[in-house]
Amino acid sequence: MRAAILSRIGAPLEIDDMTLRPIEAHEVRVRIVAVGVCHTDLSLADGTIPQSVPAVLGHEAAGVVVDVGDEVSTLAPGDHAVLSWIAPCRRCFWCGRGQVELCEHGLDHAFARPHGSWRGQPVAAALGTGTFAEETIVPEAAALAIDHDLPLELAALIGCGVVTGVGAVVHNPAVRPGDSVAVVGCGGVGLAAIQGARLAEAGQIIAIDRAPAKERMALDNGATDVIIGSGDVAAAVRDLTEGRGADHTVEAVGRPSTILDAFNACRRGGTVTVVGAGSTDDLVSLPALSLMVDAKTLRGCVYGGTDPARDFPRIVDWAAAGRLDLRRLVTRSIALEDVNDAFAAMATGEVARSVIAMDRA
Repeated sequence: MRAAILSRIGAPLEIDDMTLRPIEAHEVRVRIVAVGVCHTDLSLADGTIPQSVPAVLGHEAAGVVVDVGDEVSTLAPGDHAVLSWIAPCRRCFWCGRGQVELCEHGLDHAFARPHGSWRGQPVAAALGTGTFAEETIVPEAAALAIDHDLPLELAALIGCGVVTGVGAVVHNPAVRPGDSVAVVGCGGVGLAAIQGARLAEAGQIIAIDRAPAKERMALDNGATDVIIGSGDVAAAVRDLTEGRGADHTVEAVGRPSTILDAFNACRRGGTVTVVGAGSTDDLVSLPALSLMVDAKTLRGCVYGGTDPARDFPRIVDWAAAGRLDLRRLVTRSIALEDVNDAFAAMATGEVARSVIAMDRA
């Protein structure tokens, strides 16, 4: 089968044939129909997030189940499925406390065994999914069946960007009707957070980005105000919020400077949620006194606090009811061979999401 292979960190992905290993009793094999190109994929490719090579990248995908192991009970061949890069064990400390996104064993499948072979070498599946390929193998817990009515090219976005962005707003601390929300970074996750704020009936939704192309995207996804540029973001947000700052800020970039922007743009007593994936070498410095005096809550957020079994169906229902507009998140439909161009467009801020359609030539 064809796949996009990361042969070494920093190199362009290579489109080539590889061979998947056989499935095991608790696994499913899925024919990928569509896969979103997420910034996390770029972070894996350039070494911001550590990744062994060679590897198949890609984790935000939907497709059709083609085979299941003997112990699989929730999926059958022919099912449409959205994939999750977390495969909750439902038994560990964190799963028992409802934090399945932190599951102690949620990524075991990414490291347990090779995903397949390429040019005589074992190849890994990045994040345990490896969806920049015509087919993949995941644990049963990492695939959720969905209704056939939702187009798979839209369903793919649910697997990461949508639940991460929407979850950062609608999960603890939940945005209340009338609250103000500022979102720093208007890529796929940031735009989903804007839609999540609209879903939560926020009174004011402020979008912040450096790329001029993001202004129209932010407005189309529900922003009431847009700040474009690299000036004093906090001052600009205060100007829009009667001098206070936003009740909630969501950071969806993962850089020290944008995390500081989100922190400074938040009002006293407000909540700052960081969903952007930064490097382990990046450090964020905050004035110690302001942590006490301003009484802000600064929190990290993995995968939008998502439990796939609970939240994937909710997202599907919200999309079916028109409460979320997944089409607004798709900028381009591309072929697998265009994945490196999609990375370049993402880096320049030209796109929200490029979605690879596997049937495109």
